[in-house]
Amino acid sequence: MLEIRPFTAADAEAALDARAELDADDFDFLLGYSARRGFESYLEQLAAHEEGLGLPPGWVRSALWGAFSEGTLVGRTCIRFELNENLLAVGGHIGYAVRPGHRRRGHATRILRLSLAQLAQRNIESALVTCRDDNTGSAHTIEANGGLLENVIEASDGPTRRYWVPTRATPRG
Repeated sequence: MLEIRPFTAADAEAALDARAELDADDFDFLLGYSARRGFESYLEQLAAHEEGLGLPPGWVRSALWGAFSEGTLVGRTCIRFELNENLLAVGGHIGYAVRPGHRRRGHATRILRLSLAQLAQRNIESALVTCRDDNTGSAHTIEANGGLLENVIEASDGPTRRYWVPTRATPRG
């Protein structure tokens, strides 16, 4: 069974290992993390961001949680509770990742489904979820959760697919 939840101090080693693994994909697993400040300080920062406090310029209230399968960190999600102009264009409400050694097992689909449920609990009825046009795995994940393609836009890192996904939808497949 997969669950998403806030990181704890006990997750530090696994989270930092995942960060190193995803660096190879040029993916920022721990948004805003600084080794200089340490993991426990980072957890305080995440809790503040979830409350909308101490947000860096351009950031919105959000939750960055780990995704755990039977106690093992398999990925993460970033759930944004509001959108600014940039997120409305390319970032969307949810950003997720699965560690390389745990891919192709359905984790991404479940991470997205659980993230959508978090938005539904906050009365957000439809979530914007984006992915690069060449990321067919992510496109399939979004579509499996009921995503409807609105358009493909040109972003700074290439063409980006923009999907709207009902947060209370019955997933396909």
